[in-house]
Amino acid sequence: MKKTSIEIDIYSDPICPWCYIGLKRFQKAQALRPNFDVKTRWLPFQLNPEMPEEGMDRQTYLDKKFGGRANATQFYSQISAAGITDGIDFEFNQIKKTPNTVDAHRLSLLAREQDKQDAVMERLFESYFLEGKNIGDRDVLLNIAIETGLTEAETYLNSDLGHEDVLFTDQNARSLGLTGVPCFIVNRQHILPGAQSPDTLAQMLDIGFQQLSEEK
Repeated sequence: MKKTSIEIDIYSDPICPWCYIGLKRFQKAQALRPNFDVKTRWLPFQLNPEMPEEGMDRQTYLDKKFGGRANATQFYSQISAAGITDGIDFEFNQIKKTPNTVDAHRLSLLAREQDKQDAVMERLFESYFLEGKNIGDRDVLLNIAIETGLTEAETYLNSDLGHEDVLFTDQNARSLGLTGVPCFIVNRQHILPGAQSPDTLAQMLDIGFQQLSEEK
């Protein structure tokens, strides 16, 4: 069966600030191409695959990752500046814990089954980066499920469903050479890494549209 929608796979992690910026830019790209039928699929990638299940104190994490507060401050100040241009007022100081994101990715997989993945991913980003919530906490995730209209989230999260899928997809991405996110893949063929500009992402959609046109 021939595809009728441009398929965009997005490898991402909801604790990746550039992924949140990438989402906002992708939304702007879609607004530049309002007549395109676009179907997104969010795929799990863990920035910190070795993160303990309970997560880690935020300052401890920053000290280990950046070698001290000064380096971390410089790094995140650059991201904050980039975020402002895309309508994101990052609240990094509100974040008290860096979570393990396996459960957040599992919630995203459940959302895909219910056609609510875009909404859930955006709420995960907002909860973490704007509200400082611990998105590794089951209660936080269940609240997001309620807010976005997901059903059966508590039963799902209290099971092992989706756990192996998250780990497999993450590991498979690394085996294919993916080292960072966001990463956009058009119609399972064309790869565009990074939080590119809306114009560049719109051109990505053009490539997808052209491919569909040639297949008709």
